[in-house]
Amino acid sequence: MRILLVEDDRRVAAALSSALTRRGYEVEHAATVAAALSAAPCDLVLLDLTLPDGDGTDVCRELRRRSPQLGIIAVTARGEERDRVLGLRLGADDYVVKPFSMVELQARIEAVLRRAAHTVPARSLIEAGPVRIDAAARTVTVDGRAVALTRKEFDILLSLARQPGVAVPRDRILLDVWGTTWADRHTVEVHVGSLRGKLGDPRLVETVRGVGYRLRGE
Repeated sequence: MRILLVEDDRRVAAALSSALTRRGYEVEHAATVAAALSAAPCDLVLLDLTLPDGDGTDVCRELRRRSPQLGIIAVTARGEERDRVLGLRLGADDYVVKPFSMVELQARIEAVLRRAAHTVPARSLIEAGPVRIDAAARTVTVDGRAVALTRKEFDILLSLARQPGVAVPRDRILLDVWGTTWADRHTVEVHVGSLRGKLGDPRLVETVRGVGYRLRGE
């Protein structure tokens, strides 16, 4: 998953970037309002509210206007109640006051990403090649044949089926299915292996080396 870190203190930015990278995130650093607003799309923004060329609240307002589903966490030394209220009213999903622990920040990141994922309406009926999924009824057929899946297997398939033909990172699957990125990644491999066997064609769920898995879309 991709995080945009908006922080003007380069020492703080370097420490946070290193810690987040070790946890499996791809991090882009922006030190100014201008750099933040011109950055590439991401899954979540960690936003300092005090920046050299403007106020982080302006960044928050503009990013929220562009992407209503984007996860935004204000990470700042401004701990006054009025600052927290203002940040949340402008569109931040959460507010973390410095200093903080990485354990706390990780938990808040995962909570915001879960909420962001659940705000995107999922199509009830999804078709990808011979696979047909009814998300509401939680049923699956392959070429018209009903396939009985466990809850975890179904949730993994649904995570992949939301973007047929697109590689879904293992951390995204962990977050969608287990609600955390701290779970053992071997667990995903085991469940995917079982899912492939039940679908009847291992080629339907492809491994994308170094990334995760992809549900064939054709």
